[in-house]
Amino acid sequence: MTDQAAAPPGKLDAAVLKIAGVVVLGAIMSILDITVVSVALPTFQSEFGATYAQVAWTMTGYTLALATVIPLSGWAADRFGTKRLYMLALLLFTAGSVLCATAGSIEQLVAYRVLQGLGGGMLMPIGMTIMTRAAGPERIGRLMAVLGVPMLLGPIGGPILGGWLIEAASWHWVFLINLPIGVIGLIYAQLALPKDEPHKSEAFDFVGMLMLSPGLALFLYGVSSLPEEGTITATKVWTTMLIGTVLVVAFVIYSFKPKHPLLDLRLLKNRNLSVASISLFVFVIAFMGAGLLFPSYFLQVRGESTLDAGLLMAPQGIGAVLTMPIAGMLADKIPVGRTVPFAMTLIAVGFFGFTQVGTDTSYLFLCGSLFVMGLGMGGTMMPIMTSALRTLQPLEVARGSTLVNILQQIGGSIGTAIMSVILTSRLNGSPEVPGAVNPQTGETFTEADIAIANNHGANIPAPPEIIERGLQFAADSFSTTFWVGFALVLATFIPIAFLPRKRRATPPGAPGEPAVEAPILMH
Repeated sequence: MTDQAAAPPGKLDAAVLKIAGVVVLGAIMSILDITVVSVALPTFQSEFGATYAQVAWTMTGYTLALATVIPLSGWAADRFGTKRLYMLALLLFTAGSVLCATAGSIEQLVAYRVLQGLGGGMLMPIGMTIMTRAAGPERIGRLMAVLGVPMLLGPIGGPILGGWLIEAASWHWVFLINLPIGVIGLIYAQLALPKDEPHKSEAFDFVGMLMLSPGLALFLYGVSSLPEEGTITATKVWTTMLIGTVLVVAFVIYSFKPKHPLLDLRLLKNRNLSVASISLFVFVIAFMGAGLLFPSYFLQVRGESTLDAGLLMAPQGIGAVLTMPIAGMLADKIPVGRTVPFAMTLIAVGFFGFTQVGTDTSYLFLCGSLFVMGLGMGGTMMPIMTSALRTLQPLEVARGSTLVNILQQIGGSIGTAIMSVILTSRLNGSPEVPGAVNPQTGETFTEADIAIANNHGANIPAPPEIIERGLQFAADSFSTTFWVGFALVLATFIPIAFLPRKRRATPPGAPGEPAVEAPILMH
């Protein structure tokens, strides 16, 4: 056994980098899966003869599974050990991927995506726990930067890889691509991760689980049903959201009673963790929700192929790759409250470009906007997560990672639902074309429906002026939706204004603060 704390501050030795490599593989798998599937939704529609609302459940089912299993991650990491739990998550995710490729109906695909989500939900919180314990609080910013660059292969490569696989092979390979990565990840994890030394088991909070996991799942189910129903007054939306909210609120009230609750909200007494968590939550609502619409604009309004839409998204990832290593090094030296506002300004400037989209907006302008946004992303997400986790004691890291991941997941789901509802309601306002009926749904096509469908070779007969009006209406709908996203981005400046702007000298082992150079033993 070697003492990793003996490494010079800010330096990452080979042993830590070897462990980081395991987490990188798992992160790439989970991120690739989200971005690859997002460009495959139109293919699922035609392949299974399903509506968009039905195929959207391939994303929603995955999200609900994540929400159910994430709260268990902190307790399970302490009880069973991070190595075997991480390998179990990899195994579930890989098995779910292979099963997805065998699906013969949209219902089967959604069911297998749920299995995938059970594994994917544990990958990120357990991975963050592993790397935070390995690096120690003084090196977490540098490690986040090292991990962040390859993790961006998901957002950059996902749409490109998904588009290429669908065009060159078939949709099945969107999921089969995870098989070789998963096998390599399992072997690598067995060899590289230190032997588990689980803590003596604390009592499992069954009461908390019966409130929190179903509560999160029901709330997110209601939120995710918004695009399909089109209004929050729909029974399926408001009833599930209300029951879910009641269960989550009941858990919050209850969670301060047991000594070891399922989700330790007492950690939020740590000001750095609470401010960083709120900042991350608002940021994810703003960016993740609108971020899924960027490729949709290229696909629907501009008529690009899935491969070309993926390539057009690449500048965003390239920008983030350039700034993330710098931001990681700065996070270990300069309080994030001084750097994150500048990065958020870049995101706002880049995002503003998409509020101006039309039917023929310059690709140079849009790719430039994505690049500027990427530069800001590289200096935002990882530094905020660093601020959230670095002040936790080693034994608090698993629970802190779980808390941060739950807030991210809820924020992403809310953001996606908000943007989808606004875009869908706008598109539904397009004038109907008399006599043009959708054979799948029996509904009358709108001008926007015909224009978007013809962009992808559907060849629905219509006069050129109808198609032109439909495309313009669709572009205006995207523009309006991006204005809402832009407003949410501006709202993010409020919580980040409270991020720490000064480095505080604290005594070793102070409550809620890291012990200076606390030794972390690794094999």
